[in-house]
Amino acid sequence: MMISRRGTLRLAALGMAAALVPKPSFATVKVRIGVLKFGTVSWALDTLKHHKFDAANGIDLEVVDFAGEDATNVAMLAGAIDMIVSDWLWVSRQRSEGVDLTLVPYSTAVGAIMVKEGAPIRTITDLRGKKIGVAGGPLDKSWLLIQALARRDHGLDLAATSDIVFGAPPLISEKAMQGELDAVLNFWHFCARLEANSFRRLIGADAAAKALGASGAVSALGYVFHDKWANEHPDAVTGFIKASAQSKDLLARSDDEWLRLAPIIRAQGKELAKLRDRYREGIPRRPVAEDAADAGKLYRVLAEIGGEKLVGRAPEMAPGTFWQELPQ
Repeated sequence: MMISRRGTLRLAALGMAAALVPKPSFATVKVRIGVLKFGTVSWALDTLKHHKFDAANGIDLEVVDFAGEDATNVAMLAGAIDMIVSDWLWVSRQRSEGVDLTLVPYSTAVGAIMVKEGAPIRTITDLRGKKIGVAGGPLDKSWLLIQALARRDHGLDLAATSDIVFGAPPLISEKAMQGELDAVLNFWHFCARLEANSFRRLIGADAAAKALGASGAVSALGYVFHDKWANEHPDAVTGFIKASAQSKDLLARSDDEWLRLAPIIRAQGKELAKLRDRYREGIPRRPVAEDAADAGKLYRVLAEIGGEKLVGRAPEMAPGTFWQELPQ
């Protein structure tokens, strides 16, 4: 078919006009997050990546694995990554020393003191003289909160009246299963696995926190980043927060998603179900301002019992520890 010269010019003009029409942008912003290789944070991030929630919110999330918490902290402070997951005590201490870190709540799940189902231990006072395994060391937040509650309500100094054994979380759980310890305080996911294997919760750090003044469940951990980075990349921060919320929403309502994650979690049956339920309980569900206010109350309790080794010289939680600009 022959096309006239006039027709050719018309097609060329249409082509130029089309080229000048703005096209939708599918560009994404790279966000690098450092996590412990086998930590629970990887469950939510795997869900986020698997369902492409990052791309749907304009970011390309790169998960960088680290072998230990100290390594992630160093990488964060050095600017090698954009985000990590840590607690508000560490963030507050960094802010009080001039580092512009801040956090967005990630999880309210905390540890608990666990005992065997048939154990005669029913209250905190029953721990007097018992052999207690504690994960996380003497300055672990959960351990300090439970000690503070025992002192205030029962005049009981657990560290002085009990035989305290510190150790790595897997070892503490193993010793508990073998009956070498009367009670153990471990991280939430180790506690969930123990619950699925004939152990019960004596008292959780969440209950201790509420007894000590918190009005609700306080986030133990948060996504941590620099204020400067957030100000320079607002779309990256809000995109990540929205993608994270979508992944948590899916984990909150879909049992099938937990079955998909089972090989990563390394659990099945009753153990997987208990981990799923405890994880869901730990999803933050209240305004960040309320979370920050309660964290401030607990900070003062922890500062009193943990001293400078825990919080440095700051008697109060540093302003800005919790990021207040969450997208609606």
